[in-house]
Amino acid sequence: MNLSTRMVTVLTAVGLLSGGFLTSVGLLTEERIALNKAKEIEEAIIQVVPGSTASEKLFEEKGLSVYGVKDAEGNLLGYAIYASGMGFQDTITFMLGTNASLTKINGLYILEQKETPGLGAKITDRKFFLQYWENRDSRIPLSLHKPAASAPEDLGPSEINTITGATISSEAVLNIANSSLERVRHLIKEGVLKSKVRDGD
Repeated sequence: MNLSTRMVTVLTAVGLLSGGFLTSVGLLTEERIALNKAKEIEEAIIQVVPGSTASEKLFEEKGLSVYGVKDAEGNLLGYAIYASGMGFQDTITFMLGTNASLTKINGLYILEQKETPGLGAKITDRKFFLQYWENRDSRIPLSLHKPAASAPEDLGPSEINTITGATISSEAVLNIANSSLERVRHLIKEGVLKSKVRDGD
């Protein structure tokens, strides 16, 4: 075997080994990312639907997943709505928790956002934004309170507080939530979620 042949053989072997290594690393990384995402979703569900002991994905489409959340006795506590949409800078993804009749919002948990630091990024802050989503009346579309209120008691039953200097980010979350709630209402009316929850009982 001459020198050039040996070089080609060695380079081919190195390429194959490197490719195999990178493929293995990619597969392991994908699996870890998927596990971390599933854990994050599970933690978010517990945050937005108090009393949760079990959850099941009932529906999924682009930008929306709906989880049925149950207590220890298997009773439906409510829904955890995993939704995403465009914010001021990039996609915002959150988990919204409701009661079983979809008339009350339990809370909001931001999973992903790339809004402006110090302004729009405050959508992840309990003091400035998240606390104002707790126990909101969702029988009618939610609206944004402007200017920002100083306490949840200053809001109407279906109002969400705006973030001073970040109205676009506040409105983005509000619009995603309203459209998601409306979509889930249609799914319940069509029996898509109700039938699957019964099957799981």
